[in-house]
Amino acid sequence: MEERQQGLLAIISANTIFGLNIPVTKALMEQWMTPMGYTTTRMFFGAILFWLLGTVVKDSKVEKRDLPILIIGGLIGFIGTQFLFSQSLKYTSPVIFSLLMALTPVVVLGLSKLFLNEFVSKIKILGIIISISGAALIILLNATQESAGSNNTLGILFAVLCVCCYAGYLVLTRTISVKYKPITIAKWMFLVSALVALPFSGSSLQNQAIYSENATLQTYGYLIFALLFSTTLAFFLMPFALKRLEASTVSIFMNLQPIVASFVAIIVGQDVLTWDKPVATIMVITGVCLVTMNWKNSKLRMALVKVKS
Repeated sequence: MEERQQGLLAIISANTIFGLNIPVTKALMEQWMTPMGYTTTRMFFGAILFWLLGTVVKDSKVEKRDLPILIIGGLIGFIGTQFLFSQSLKYTSPVIFSLLMALTPVVVLGLSKLFLNEFVSKIKILGIIISISGAALIILLNATQESAGSNNTLGILFAVLCVCCYAGYLVLTRTISVKYKPITIAKWMFLVSALVALPFSGSSLQNQAIYSENATLQTYGYLIFALLFSTTLAFFLMPFALKRLEASTVSIFMNLQPIVASFVAIIVGQDVLTWDKPVATIMVITGVCLVTMNWKNSKLRMALVKVKS
């Protein structure tokens, strides 16, 4: 199998895992775990696993000047994003959450423009407007409806904060992500997150229903999936794909997440299919594609130029 095919397989697998983890987390939040207990469990598992892997896999030494970025990145990217992720799914449906999370590339572009002064073309501005319009449709029509979530207004608020947190993490850690190996970044960020979560671990872990005799094998299966696949395997698949594919291609495949999450959530009864969700999905994905595509060298742009000439 050639490298590009390997990269495509890796990115499809990673985003499928992330998409599946959304309804899995929803199932855990409904009865078996609290957002803090779920987040603490993932942080401790990640810290132990990646530091153990660091003793086997060749690691790179972190420069002192990069430690503050790793610390802040660990706080907002791991503790912040993961806690808000589970907190949002406690109150709203996987479909609504996944559609809002699909806006991440749009928010990243906005932050890059604001803080890094990156150039934003007219077609990307159009993509931002279309994506935000799709998200607005979901928010306006579902914020006050409680059929799919116990408190959609609160869940949507946490989802928007999660998007902002994750986008900020991506912008902040852009330089060190290129500079260091994935396992190096994972080691330190999970360690920071685990240390911050440590004071809350006593009360948050002992009160989890999943650690009681009432837990079922299916429930443990959900948690194992979240730990082994979403926390670990998908993390390694992403950089594997980035080495073999263009960044724009990797970004576009992120749109698999809301499709997978929505399909599974509706099948298992965590949400219902209404007219606004497919429309919003098309709007958000179209906008994100416009934002993430490399239009400067795209075949479509070159074809349009030829037509005009």
